[in-house]
Amino acid sequence: MKISFHGADQNVTGSCHLVECAGKRILIDCGMYQGGRELREENAEPFGFEPSSIDFLLLTHAHLDHCGRIPLLAKRGFKGELITTAASVELARLVMLDSAGLQEEEALYQARKAKRRHGNNKRKIEPLYTTMDALNCLECIGRRARYDQPLQLAPGIHATFIDAGHILGSASILLELEEGEHRHRLLFSGDLGYSGRAILRDPATPPQVDTVVMETTYGDRLHKQLQPSIDELYDVVNETIGRGGNVIIPTFALERAQEVLYYLREGVENGRIEHFTNVFLDSPMAISATEIFERHPECFNAETLKLASDGSDPFAMAGLHFTRETFASMALNRIDGGAVIMAGSGMCTGGRVRHHLKHNLWGKHNSIVFVGYAANGTPARQIIDGAEHVRIYGEDIPVRANIHTIGGFSAHADQAELLAWHQQTGNPKTTFLVHGEDRSMHAFAKKLKNTQVEMPVLHQEYELG
Repeated sequence: MKISFHGADQNVTGSCHLVECAGKRILIDCGMYQGGRELREENAEPFGFEPSSIDFLLLTHAHLDHCGRIPLLAKRGFKGELITTAASVELARLVMLDSAGLQEEEALYQARKAKRRHGNNKRKIEPLYTTMDALNCLECIGRRARYDQPLQLAPGIHATFIDAGHILGSASILLELEEGEHRHRLLFSGDLGYSGRAILRDPATPPQVDTVVMETTYGDRLHKQLQPSIDELYDVVNETIGRGGNVIIPTFALERAQEVLYYLREGVENGRIEHFTNVFLDSPMAISATEIFERHPECFNAETLKLASDGSDPFAMAGLHFTRETFASMALNRIDGGAVIMAGSGMCTGGRVRHHLKHNLWGKHNSIVFVGYAANGTPARQIIDGAEHVRIYGEDIPVRANIHTIGGFSAHADQAELLAWHQQTGNPKTTFLVHGEDRSMHAFAKKLKNTQVEMPVLHQEYELG
């Protein structure tokens, strides 16, 4: 039995882990690297294993940094079975097709830029993968996993998906492995959610195991409490709309957009939002994701399930507008004030939010509200860290708007919740820390007791035993 690490190793994106047992090769996630150019260039590098040799791909959840290289995996030869939850199937399809479109757009942009620089440029610039590649990889989707119900992958190999409470359909994955006389219980945390939030259930109690592979995104810090974060959101909206400005919220399309909509609806209904406010969800992907959320109430917590069962829409309010079309999105740039505009991407690396930042970041009466993680090297992190200018579409845009970071909306567990989750896994012999920056991993490692801690580097391999 072996495990090797091929992504999210001492960084927070590109999750990809390989388990070998009884002649079978099982991949856990195959995510996209996100962040600065150097990190993104990792996406085109060899995986560190032969894609055609993979028998099973188990997907913890549908965020791009966990599923974004699946089309490339299939393009390079993967023909095995992709297994995940029903909600993750729908969300991953949405995410991968959106990513393929962005890859194609980026290739065209780079080709035009090369032609301007070099005239008749003969070199063809290819996207990492195409829409057709993304459609083709969907043929690999096989069984839908249900929480807490073991699936046999092969004789002696069982997989159980456990509710991770991170986004709709997200899971931790338990592998029960047998090879000869050896028995091993291996648990992948996936990305763990934060307890007590809207819409989704809290992460389920994990089983006791021999080895844990664990995310450490926020392994070095505690989140703000949720209610003060909700109050801060309402205060920012009230103050900004009151002075005639716009609120721009760079939004992750999956989970974060729906959670913010949920709390904005509550604020309107209970009078916490004082002014009539037009709320624009300016993201075709987030709009589609919201529709997918409404199709999967089996993932909801009791309160949200009751709302849906009573015929209420947990995400709808007076003044809400969905803007799918490009021309409708462009029209938002003419709004001088009185609007909350939610648009992707959450780290401001692409998407429509960059247009809204270009038109609003320089205005002192506006507010930019970050409600999610911002990786190093991203425009979001630059703004949060106090940059005076940010380069957007070739222009240096001055940062004069009010900048707010509201950490309580994070979909990731903080240090205390990560520790509590790990303690419930018993006393695993080994804990592999992944999906975290160097500082957060080392801070979290110091908190762990009665386990051997490993922080693998890219393509590092270990024996399980």
